Amino acid sequence: MSQLMIRLAFLLALLLINPPAICAQTNIKPDARSELDQLIDALQVKYNKLSSLAADFSQVYTAPGQRERRESGRLLLKKPGKMRWDYTSPETKLFLSDGKWLYEYVPSEKYATRSSIKEAGDLRSPFAFLLGRGNLRSDFKRIEFAGESPIKAGNKVLRLVPKRAQDFKELLVEIEPKSLQIYRLSIIEPDGERSDFLFTNVRENVTAPATQFTFKAPPGVEVRDN
Repeated sequence: MSQLMIRLAFLLALLLINPPAICAQTNIKPDARSELDQLIDALQVKYNKLSSLAADFSQVYTAPGQRERRESGRLLLKKPGKMRWDYTSPETKLFLSDGKWLYEYVPSEKYATRSSIKEAGDLRSPFAFLLGRGNLRSDFKRIEFAGESPIKAGNKVLRLVPKRAQDFKELLVEIEPKSLQIYRLSIIEPDGERSDFLFTNVRENVTAPATQFTFKAPPGVEVRDN
């Protein structure tokens, strides 16, 4: 899994599982500002109450000069900082965090990689949220309605711009306004690379036993520290 995908995974965990208080800093008109603030407040209340979340996902990766890539699978998130991405198509692979370690396992490669969350990147990056550090005020200089149209009619799209330009260019979050479910999460890089995650069959506060977030290497599979 690329560093882009890892950051996207942790941004998802931030927004769905452990969202700190956020404030909008925009120059939009007062009436639109009010709608934005109400949406952010409602999201805060909803997702602070969640203990776990499960969903099916489809991922679309695009980059200038490259063919579009599509993958799909299942996602399970649990407070604090646990996640499990089971890719099922076109290739089976697993990306897992137990809150301390990050594991990536692709059966066809016959080995797995392990990274410490503490060493996964700068603590000002999205990784920090799973360690109880940082907040959106520190990492995003602006939150506003995006100019991009939603994939699903009636949804709202938020645009989040990080203070640190080297992290990524912008994050788009598409939200269904009535249920407040996140329908899409997109991260866009300065060079035009983009990953869109679309979520369906979302279930809140599902049973998520600790065993789902424990990596056990199959016989003969080496675990390499990254």
